[in-house]
Amino acid sequence: MKNFIKADVYNPIDFISAGQLMTTERWKHMKRKHEDIYVAIINLNDVVYIEQNDCKYEIKPGEVFFLLPNQLHQGYQFSNIGTSYYWIHFCFRSLVSMKTKRDIHKEIIQKNNSKKNSLSFAEYSTIYLPVHSRPLQIERVHILTKQILDLTKSHQFNQRSLHFLATALLIEISEQTIQHFIKPVMKSRAETKMEPIMEWIHIHQMYPITVSQIAEHFNYNSDYLSRIFKNCTGMNLQEYIHKLKIEKAKELLIRTNESIKVISYAVGINDEKYFMKLFKKHEKVTPSEFRAAYFRLLMNNN
Repeated sequence: MKNFIKADVYNPIDFISAGQLMTTERWKHMKRKHEDIYVAIINLNDVVYIEQNDCKYEIKPGEVFFLLPNQLHQGYQFSNIGTSYYWIHFCFRSLVSMKTKRDIHKEIIQKNNSKKNSLSFAEYSTIYLPVHSRPLQIERVHILTKQILDLTKSHQFNQRSLHFLATALLIEISEQTIQHFIKPVMKSRAETKMEPIMEWIHIHQMYPITVSQIAEHFNYNSDYLSRIFKNCTGMNLQEYIHKLKIEKAKELLIRTNESIKVISYAVGINDEKYFMKLFKKHEKVTPSEFRAAYFRLLMNNN
């Protein structure tokens, strides 16, 4: 099945509109077809049921889905009250093709193997977007999307930045897709051993986890685990834990109205002052300054 979008973004895409759906009753997507318009859906809460091109999809929280132009799509089942997702309408300025996963995998590996050769900038401007995916670093996708929504409400005289920011969002999704294909080829034995540990940390990042707790869980000595983890990732285990927590905190700061204290506890840091110190160390600004920069207007249900 051709379920990957291949496009060139040497020139930015044409951003059309964006918003956030927040349902107050049981809801099902209307039946319709967009002429020449793509729609990105970044799901936040509950499951969205979409049928497109005779295929049924369950879009879960943390997943991204693209409605394709000139294809009939509709909801095939009701979603619950409180279902919420970001949506972005856009068009490509270049020719777009649909590819199979096998075709995309082959093309990415070939390009990666030849990346040391002298290539023009235009040859690096291709993006690959799965129709339905679950980005590992969904927080980065959320942050870019929230910036887009913020800009749409800012009434800037020059709105061209929206085209570039929406393009950056697609590039982010594409890069996470590319890394998914490249990493298995490049992994060493040590990196393969670290993979379940990184996945475990990602799942438990909202808890107050420690290096010694992780080492005990995977039957490693703490110092040895930190050393081999740094050799594989370039950062020690504690830095990786902090990185994930700060990324999640950034998402919560721009996506919710929760207090700094509540967000600190939500990412597994029970000391608000320590959380603020750690956040400033990583981002060079305080949590409140970060929120003020990206969250000028309160989220509402327009």
